[in-house]
Amino acid sequence: MSEAVQTLEGWYALHDFRLMDWNAWHAATPQERKHAADELQSFLSQWQQVENDKLGSTAVYSIVGQKADFVFMQLRETLEELNELETAFNKSSFAAFTIPVYSYVSIVELSSYLAKPGVDPALDPELQARLKPILPKSKHICFYPMNKRREGNDNWYMVPAEDRKTMMRSHGMIGRTYAGKVKQIITGSVGLDDWEWGVTLFSDDPLHFKKLVYEMRFDEVSARFGEFGDFYVGNVMLPEKFASFIQI
Repeated sequence: MSEAVQTLEGWYALHDFRLMDWNAWHAATPQERKHAADELQSFLSQWQQVENDKLGSTAVYSIVGQKADFVFMQLRETLEELNELETAFNKSSFAAFTIPVYSYVSIVELSSYLAKPGVDPALDPELQARLKPILPKSKHICFYPMNKRREGNDNWYMVPAEDRKTMMRSHGMIGRTYAGKVKQIITGSVGLDDWEWGVTLFSDDPLHFKKLVYEMRFDEVSARFGEFGDFYVGNVMLPEKFASFIQI
C-alpha cells in the first residue's frame, strides 16, 4: 500500500449554483418581487455579518453561460451550519424564484506535500488564514471539480509518496508564478461529494484563468493524472449589483 498523504482541514464549503426562474419572476406582482428582493438583501447582510465576525465567509458571483445564473460560495465552521443556512435560504420567498442546478460540498484543505517541517499548524497564523480564508471579492471567479486518475500506470494513488511530493512541488511552482494575479482555494471532497477536490480561482482578469489552467496542463501532475469536471466562470455580484441583476 502506498503511503497516504496527510492533510490539514479548515472551514467546510458549499458552492450553491442556481438559475433564476425568470418566467415566474416576471409573472409575480411588484409587491411579491419587492418582498423577495428585500429578503435576499437581508440574507446577504446576515452572511456579511458572519464574515465580519470571522465565523465564515461568503462570495456571490453571477455565472456566464447557461449552466447557472449565479453562485453562492459559503464557508462555515461546521457542516451543520452550512445545512442550516442552505435550508433557511430555501425557505425564503426569493428562493422560490430560483432553480438549484448544481452544488458542491467540500472542506478547505492543505496538503502536507507542501508543509513546513516542524511547524505546528494550529500555531501558524499563515496556515490558519489559508484554512479559514476570507473569500476574495475579486472581479471574477472560476470553479471546477477534479480527480487524480486511477488507471493502469497512471494511478496517482500507487505512486510512491516521495515521487508524488516531487511532482506536487513542481506543480505548485507554476501556481506561484501567478501570485498576486490569481487567488486559489482548494477544497477536499473525498467522501463528501462526487469528485475528489474542488478548485476555486479568483482574479481581476479572467484571462489569467485560461493561462494558468493551460500552463498546468503541461505539468506531469495534470498531464498524466488530472481529470476535470465542468468549469463555471463569472463576475462578482455585490449586494447592489444583485439588486440591479433582478430588477425588471
